[in-house]
Amino acid sequence: MSTPSAAEHFDALYEFDREPVTDDRLLGPGYFAGSLAGEHVAATEFVIGVMFVNWGASVRDMFLGLAIGNALAVLTWTLLCAPIAVQTRLTLYWYLRSIGGPWLTVVYNVLNAVLFCILAGCMITVSASAVRIPFGIAPQVHWYPDDWGFVLVVIVVGTVVVGLAMAGFKKLAAFSSVCSPWMFLMFVAGAVVALPQLAQQAGVAGPSDFFTIAERVVWTGRTPDGSAPMGFWRIAAFAWICNLAMHGGLSDMALFRYAKHSWYGLITAVGMFFGHYVAWICAGMMGAGAALLLQQPLARLDSGAVAYTTIGWAGIFAVVAAGWTTSNPTLYRAGLALQAITPNWSRARVTLVAGAATTVIACFPFVFTRLLDFVGLYGLLLAPAGAVVLTEHWIFPRIGLTQYWAYHQGKVLNWPALVAWLGSIAIGLLLERAGVLHLFYLFVPVYLLTIGSYIALASIAGARVPAPRGTSGIPGIERRGMAPAPDSPPKNSPVGRIAGLVAAAALVACVVLPFRMLGLDAAAVVAALPSMQSWLLVATLSYLVAGTVFYLSRYES
Repeated sequence: MSTPSAAEHFDALYEFDREPVTDDRLLGPGYFAGSLAGEHVAATEFVIGVMFVNWGASVRDMFLGLAIGNALAVLTWTLLCAPIAVQTRLTLYWYLRSIGGPWLTVVYNVLNAVLFCILAGCMITVSASAVRIPFGIAPQVHWYPDDWGFVLVVIVVGTVVVGLAMAGFKKLAAFSSVCSPWMFLMFVAGAVVALPQLAQQAGVAGPSDFFTIAERVVWTGRTPDGSAPMGFWRIAAFAWICNLAMHGGLSDMALFRYAKHSWYGLITAVGMFFGHYVAWICAGMMGAGAALLLQQPLARLDSGAVAYTTIGWAGIFAVVAAGWTTSNPTLYRAGLALQAITPNWSRARVTLVAGAATTVIACFPFVFTRLLDFVGLYGLLLAPAGAVVLTEHWIFPRIGLTQYWAYHQGKVLNWPALVAWLGSIAIGLLLERAGVLHLFYLFVPVYLLTIGSYIALASIAGARVPAPRGTSGIPGIERRGMAPAPDSPPKNSPVGRIAGLVAAAALVACVVLPFRMLGLDAAAVVAALPSMQSWLLVATLSYLVAGTVFYLSRYES
C-alpha cells in the first residue's frame, strides 16, 4: 500500500463543510472559550489599543464606551448568530446557498473570502512586526514594505499560519486554548511595566493614582495633530462593529455550528472583555510607556517595537502568537467561504490557495495606518448577507412568506436578496460620504434597510407562493455521512499532571515578575527591566512547553 500524500492527508480532514454537524461531533464550552479567547486576545489588539491613544480618546470614553460596545457585540452573537447556527448546524456559506441560490453565493463568498484574507493578512503583518526585530529590520509603518527582509519574514510566518488553518477547527481551538491565558497576561504585564514611567511623566507620586496617570499621559482627549478626538459614541460603536461580519453578518455560524447550546454565544464575552476591553486598554498603556522609554513618537512604533520595549523577548513571542491565533480562524473562514463555490475542492486545499493570497497581502503593512477604517468597511459590506439569512430564517415563517422560495422555484439567483444587499450598502456609503453618519454608525440603518427591502422585494418576486408538497427541512444540503466520533475522554497521566503544575507555576511567574516593578521608581525600572524581561522569557518558554504537553496528554489520543 502506498503512503498517502500530504494533499490526501489534508483532504481527509473533512469538517462538515456541506452538511449539518452531527450530534456526536458537538463540542463543549471549553473549546469555545479557548478559541474565542485566543482569537480576540489578538495581534490587532496591539494596533487598535495604540490607535485609541493616537486618536485622542479620553479615559471616560474608553472605559465606558468599550464596556457598552463589547456588551452589544456579545448580545448580537448570543441572540442572532449562535441560535441560527445551532438550529441549522451549517456554515453561513452553505446555508446562504439554499436561500440565495448559487450565484448569490458566488458573489458573497468571493467578497467574503477576499475581505477575510485581507484581515488575516493584517494579523500576519503584526506577527511579522515582532519577528523582524532579531534580524534588525526597521519598523514598517507605511502601507508598503521598505525592506525585502520584512517580506521574507512575512512569507515564513504566513507558511506557519496556513499550515495551522489547514489542520482544522479543533486544532485551532487547541492552539488557542494553550496560548490564550498566557497572551492575556502579556498584555497586562506590558501595561504594568509601563506604569512607573507613565507616573513620572504624569507628575504623580506613584502608579496607585491610575486614573490621573491615564488622563494626563495616555488617554488625554487630545490628538497629536490637533484634530477632533474620538468620542464616546464612536468608541462604543467601533467596539460593537469590530467583529460585525462574525456576529451580525453570521459568519461565526462556522464556529457555533459545533456548539451544544445557543447560549454558548455568551462565551464570546471571554474574548470581548479580556480581549477587546482589557487588552485594548493595556495595549494603549504599553504604547505610551514604550514611546517614553524609546523617546520616540508613538505613531512611529509598530506592535513589535512596543511589546519588545516593555516586556522583551516574551513580548515578541506574544505578538507572534497573537497574530497566529487570530489569522488562523480568519483564514479558516476564508477557506470555508471559497469551498462553497469550489465543490470539487476540499476545504484544506482551498485554504492553501487562500493562504497564499493572504501572505502576499501581508507583505503590505497598511494595518498600522488604516486598520480601524478597514474593519468598519469590511463589516458593513458583509453584514447585509446576515440580515437576509436572518430574515428568511426567522421572519418569513412568521409573516406568511415561504422559506427557501428561490430554491423551490429553481432560481439560480435570488435577485431580491442581491438588490437589498447592494442597495442598502450603497445608501449607507452615500450617507457616510455626505457626512450624515460616520462609518462606524452605519450598521444599524443598513441592517434594518436590508431586512425591510428584502421582505418587500421577495414578496413581489414569488416568496408568497407556497412550497411544493412534501418538502421539509433545508433544501440542497449534501449528506456525506460521517463515521461516529471515537470516544476519547480526557486522560490524567502523571506526565500531564506534572506539566499542568509547571504551566500553572509559569503563569503565576508571568504575573509576579511585572508586578514587582510597581514598587520601583522610573529610573529603577529602567535598570531592572533587562533582568525582569529575561526571567519573563524563561516563564514564557516554560509555560508554552508545559502547557502544550499538558494539553496533548489530556485531550489528544
